[in-house]
Amino acid sequence: MKITEVRVFLKNEEKLKAYAAVTFDDVFVVHNLRIVKGEKGLMVCMPSRKKNDGTFKDIAHPISNEFRHELEKIVLKEYEKKLSEEPPQT
Repeated sequence: MKITEVRVFLKNEEKLKAYAAVTFDDVFVVHNLRIVKGEKGLMVCMPSRKKNDGTFKDIAHPISNEFRHELEKIVLKEYEKKLSEEPPQT
């Protein structure tokens, strides 16, 4: 599976820095990945939904750590590129 497009939508919030949409093989897209500022720097959070007990569960996520790291690297690279092109929106 190849990542063929990453679109980043900047935000200007304390922790939430951007949303991203990732397209795979030009045929499947996953929306609402979040780029957030954590204790150890920026990280990519998968789309999730809130359960009745108040916890969150990912609704789409990589199966392997190898692919998770690859996805995060590509999304954060696009985030940095977008950040250099335009200011964050509120």
